[in-house]
Amino acid sequence: MPRTLVIVESPAKAKTIEKYLGKGYAVESSIGHIRDLPRSAADIPEKYKGKAWARLGLDVEDDFKPLYVVSPEKRQQVARLKKLAQEADEIILATDDDREGESIAWHLYQELKPKVPVKRMVFHEITREAIQNAIEHPRDIDTNLVEAQEARRALDRLYGYEVSPVLWKKVAPKLSAGRVQSVATRMLVERERERMRFVSGTWWDLLVTAATRDGETFPARLTDVDGMRLATGKDFDPLTGQVKKGMEVRLLDEAAARSLADGLTGQPLTVVSAEEKPFTQRPYAPFITSTLQQEGSRKLGFAATRTMRAAQRLYEQGYITYMRTDSTNLSQEAMNAARTQVGAMYGQQYLSPQPRVYAKKAKNAQEAHEAIRPAGSSFRTPESLRGELSGDEWRLYDLIWKRTVACQMADARGRSLRVRLAGRAGTGEDVGLSATGRTIDFPGFLRAYVEGRDDPAAALEDRETPLPPLKEGERVTAESVKPEGHETQPPARYTEASLVQALEAAGIGRPSTYASILGTIQERGYAVKKGQALVPTWTAFATSALLEHHFGNLVDYDFTARMEEDLDDIAGGRARRVPYLRRFYLGEGGEGMALRPLIDSKMGEIDARGIATIAVPKLDGTGIEVRVGRYGPYLQRGEEKANLPEDLAPDELTPEKAAELLGRPTGDRVIGTDGATGLPVVARAGRYGPYVTLGDGNPPVRSASLFPGDDLNTITLERALRLLSLPRLVGVSEGEEIWAQNGKFGPYLKRGNDSRSLATHEQLFTVTLPEAEALFMQPRFRARGAAAAPLRTFEYQGRAPITLKSGRYGPYLTDGERNATLRKGEDEGTLTPERALEILEERGKEPKGKAGKGTRKAAGTRAGGAKTGATRGGTGARTAAKAPARKAPASKAAARKPAAKATSARAKTATQAPTKTAPTKAALTWADLKPHLGVLSEQERALVTATRDQGRRVEEVAPTLGLDVKKAKGMALQASKKLNQAARGE
Repeated sequence: MPRTLVIVESPAKAKTIEKYLGKGYAVESSIGHIRDLPRSAADIPEKYKGKAWARLGLDVEDDFKPLYVVSPEKRQQVARLKKLAQEADEIILATDDDREGESIAWHLYQELKPKVPVKRMVFHEITREAIQNAIEHPRDIDTNLVEAQEARRALDRLYGYEVSPVLWKKVAPKLSAGRVQSVATRMLVERERERMRFVSGTWWDLLVTAATRDGETFPARLTDVDGMRLATGKDFDPLTGQVKKGMEVRLLDEAAARSLADGLTGQPLTVVSAEEKPFTQRPYAPFITSTLQQEGSRKLGFAATRTMRAAQRLYEQGYITYMRTDSTNLSQEAMNAARTQVGAMYGQQYLSPQPRVYAKKAKNAQEAHEAIRPAGSSFRTPESLRGELSGDEWRLYDLIWKRTVACQMADARGRSLRVRLAGRAGTGEDVGLSATGRTIDFPGFLRAYVEGRDDPAAALEDRETPLPPLKEGERVTAESVKPEGHETQPPARYTEASLVQALEAAGIGRPSTYASILGTIQERGYAVKKGQALVPTWTAFATSALLEHHFGNLVDYDFTARMEEDLDDIAGGRARRVPYLRRFYLGEGGEGMALRPLIDSKMGEIDARGIATIAVPKLDGTGIEVRVGRYGPYLQRGEEKANLPEDLAPDELTPEKAAELLGRPTGDRVIGTDGATGLPVVARAGRYGPYVTLGDGNPPVRSASLFPGDDLNTITLERALRLLSLPRLVGVSEGEEIWAQNGKFGPYLKRGNDSRSLATHEQLFTVTLPEAEALFMQPRFRARGAAAAPLRTFEYQGRAPITLKSGRYGPYLTDGERNATLRKGEDEGTLTPERALEILEERGKEPKGKAGKGTRKAAGTRAGGAKTGATRGGTGARTAAKAPARKAPASKAAARKPAAKATSARAKTATQAPTKTAPTKAALTWADLKPHLGVLSEQERALVTATRDQGRRVEEVAPTLGLDVKKAKGMALQASKKLNQAARGE
């Protein structure tokens, strides 16, 4: 029977498509890209290692010919695909219909070298109808799209590999530069510079509660006094905090405002004008990638990466159409489905008279897909999917469904009313006031969907704020008058949503890249989150300054947008890859960037000290400078230096704060002499906190960190000597010494290779041998006593609650399956349920203590064979060795060396000693098990391969297979059993 091999990117997508294809089709996954440029020297094939260009991965002299290598973690999968390709009569490459998907298909074709017919199959949703239609209408690989993607990959490699080393040499190690990443960072820095230059201005006005004769009340605000308009925020100069020159406005101070309020209370007011205007509001276009990320952030509190992960799962399981698109177009089928649902659920009066068609307005629209919408010719309602989808997926589907249905609904209609009032205060001054209202007569699409806003004030626009039916000449009374003070506000920092919006508006990057860009600038230390805002770090300032001053085009908004247009020309066949790369990299033709010659000429000109010195307007004239050093940002005034706290935002650095930081003790202070040794005891302030030393040499004889609560300014000699006495020998138990030590993560007890945490630092001096032995008798992860009560608990619909707890490394979140520690700047007191869920989704990891229950440390998870007592010396290993007691060492280093020897001795003894639980079967290696992968199902095989060969975590792999983590762990364990049985012939 003919056999057709269909290759897609992910196992989850393969599983869904397989349901819709009949017999004769085998659907397999490439698990993403199978080839790429070398990531490190280890990836470079032996025959290319001597080539000067091999590190770059592009042979510039040979038309930028790329050196593609199969990733080590993909070699087994590629071998499997080659074998399946040899057995097939036909191959269909069904990767995503975009540049990246086209590139994956091309790489598969190049690597598999098939000898049977190969077709390219594309679809925008995974439904039975879409898959059957795609099978019936295949096409060839689009070489123009491949050429554009190859150009993009080469461009990114040239940019990153050539510019990043400049940052390493001139700013700090381990930094990176990127074509879109560096521009996004510049946007954040420029906004923060505006905030740093900003000077707040203050003005006062009056909020009047007016009452009609019928007793209805409404708010009005004072706008002018004696015919002169009152100053408002827009009238202030953000650089001075003063009213702009030439502005003819009246600036009220607090005293004048209170006096006017007293004089206006109870006074009659006359309606001078009441202007009512009808308004119509059209529904928003259906989602594209960028608007989905923005609304996911505003409405759901999701980071862009979290939104895209949930969208990916929804697409692969057949619930929505392709989620990487910048097209707002809907197919006729989708419009019919949405209109049918509107009529059925809301009534015909809520249906738009004609189908709505949305034209894409964003610059550089590229993809030819539909907008993101529910899949199929009829849409499943969110309520019908509550039992099928997880929390994130359901919430995102609900958002997509509402937006899609709303786009075919009728306009919202209403009336806006603007009222002008006039009166006279008791002080004799004539006053003018205004009041505005908004009444919605017919909600239309607002019945289903209201778009979120970053600006809270703008969000009020969609709300109904009715006013009484006021008419010109009508009299009302100023029932109460409240003076209100206001301060001008600096420009708002970018959020993930508004940064995506800004990048898209400038034509920079592509929808599919925004999530990874946002992740990269945070992972690389260019930005940190403060609530929803993205705050640039001082390192971002130094990096942006270097690029702006010496490589201006690389972070120029228009130049970066033109690069996207150039890539579009290549995708459309209007330009070619090699000439474009020559212009960009070498400057051939006289119109390109000429990156390589520019770096060669600029490297000697760049003043590293100047770049590392950051201008802070508020510090002008103080003699204090901010610098970025190899080990982080710091303040300097003359010879004085002080490290800048990581949680201090750049715009919060004031002269007072800088003086406070510099005023903290930084020099060494001798606090006395140790009577036993005659050496001085010195108090010091270091980068990692205050500490004391015995001796003033470098290095000192001994050192010890101060405990929480100790003050470097007031620490006594007695206290310092007590700290320096650590580690303390508590006693000998089971032939081994127990030491009380202070470590990086807090106080603990050490016995051989075993340890137990202590509840407080002071216990280091007071814990007795019986107390220590009692702690060691407890399970390792319960050594600190009963579990502490949760700090807070967040409840969710459709998923387990998340608990905030206090842990050894600080506050952390857990849902029982995963833990995520809070980072600096994340305040547990203001943590919202949405942010807690986002943190757990982004950074959650399974506790190490559970490793034996199904993760990679378990016998089954990585299919590595059974791990029994023999692997670790058996359960009796600890008691089998009886090491002799040792004298207390003079230092921590001395304490560690004998312990290492004792450990070795114990291990040797334990190996020879009989164990209580001897293994009944020898453990099998992965090499033993690998030949028997055929006994596993496709899903089991994908899971085992990903976790064992690729070293990936179960939590990471499970979503790509369409599994929840718990089910994936059970499957991994079952797969291990099957492999072991097959390998033993059972």
